[in-house]
Amino acid sequence: MNTDMSAKAVLRRELLAARRLLTDQDAERAASVLARHALELPELSGARTVAAYVSVGREPGTRALLDALRARGVRVLLPVLLADNDLDWAAYEGAEGLAKAGRGLLEPAGERLGPDAVLEADAVLLPGLAVDARGMRLGRGGGS
Repeated sequence: MNTDMSAKAVLRRELLAARRLLTDQDAERAASVLARHALELPELSGARTVAAYVSVGREPGTRALLDALRARGVRVLLPVLLADNDLDWAAYEGAEGLAKAGRGLLEPAGERLGPDAVLEADAVLLPGLAVDARGMRLGRGGGS
């Protein structure tokens, strides 16, 4: 393992450990702040289609944001993880339209739109443990 990969692994471990210490109240507050700030972004104000994700575990919750976008009439696309770790996409039709999938994920149960559906998005919201000043994202290390 090279030094850069080792440093990423250490940082990832530390950030995940800190996230596990969050209380339910902390997580709810983070979800509320995330939704409020995201909805104020100019990139989302005029968006007709947004690609996003359903949070899992102790990630800051995205459901309030997904529902608020949908209430605005925004078409929300969510990823569907394929067996080869590539992504397909499906429209978010509300929490009742989500089904349990592999890796503890929730995915839309509706029609699959194909991998290129994301190209229709005016904005794409990505999960990340951390982002540096250059916008480089540190994820959970799973690819896709």
